[in-house]
Amino acid sequence: MKKLTFFTAFILYCNISMAQQTETAAIKQTITKMFDAVRKGDSTALRSTFAKGVILHSIGEAKDGSVAMTLESPEEFVKTVGTPHKGIYDERIVFGDIKVDGKLASVWAPYKFYVDDKFSHCGVDVFQLMKTSAGWKIIYIVDTRRKDGCVVM
Repeated sequence: MKKLTFFTAFILYCNISMAQQTETAAIKQTITKMFDAVRKGDSTALRSTFAKGVILHSIGEAKDGSVAMTLESPEEFVKTVGTPHKGIYDERIVFGDIKVDGKLASVWAPYKFYVDDKFSHCGVDVFQLMKTSAGWKIIYIVDTRRKDGCVVM
């Protein structure tokens, strides 16, 4: 009986673990698709990664040295990406901690941002995603921005 209980628990653990890995891969795919769209200047692909009502915040330093939080319009962001511009916007991230609870996911990802190959700034992106019938969609992004103290990537 103990062997059957152990075997059942082991199979259940393996199934949960595999489901978690599948969800994690799908979450990473959505975020990767977003950054690929930004690099390509593809506003349609970028928009497809966002849920309706997505919110974008940045935390940085104001000119007076105080901490400032700015709100960016998702439509302005999509427009900026899709409008022809000099240089390739290249945000290079490292996936850190990914947490999933049902239809909600949270991702911590240090990054470095380049225009072409010229370093611009670094920080951390924090994504909140929700699982919809169309897959994982980004509902919130908040990032930090600075020029130094970057995470080694």
